[in-house]
Amino acid sequence: MKRGLPIALACLSAACGYHVGGHGEAVPATVKTIAIPPLVNNSMRPKLPAMLAADITREFHARTKYIIITDPTQADAVLKGAIAKFVNFPTIADPTTGNATGAGCVVTMNLTLTERRTGKVLFSQAGVEYRERYEISLDPKTYFDESDTALERLSRDLARSIVTAILEKF
Repeated sequence: MKRGLPIALACLSAACGYHVGGHGEAVPATVKTIAIPPLVNNSMRPKLPAMLAADITREFHARTKYIIITDPTQADAVLKGAIAKFVNFPTIADPTTGNATGAGCVVTMNLTLTERRTGKVLFSQAGVEYRERYEISLDPKTYFDESDTALERLSRDLARSIVTAILEKF
């Protein structure tokens, strides 16, 4: 019986203070409300900031108990964001016509979650890129502009990534 005690103590002491990376809590327990004011838009896509803010809000509602508001003066923490850049480019071309049959878009974001009372930065990401691909029809009869749909997918994926990064402290 006495032989097992040192092994048990060694196991317990070896586990003290260690945890798997990415499982921390970036947001302190005192934060109950998070404000998401309108995102700064440095892109040529006027719909993108509102779409992103709505998707981030929806993602917080779906995955957390935080109350999401728009007024920073009434919140415990404020998530400020800026769309630093939006780029849309062809990725695949039809060898016969040279017309693009696939395209991609990249959104570069800067985000900061700050505790309003203390001014402490709880989370920050600068220059993070999010990408989405989409197809382009060559037939004018079946052409459908897929770029808006791709932007919607990108916005949902981006919101999921942002909330995960905040919650998991990445």
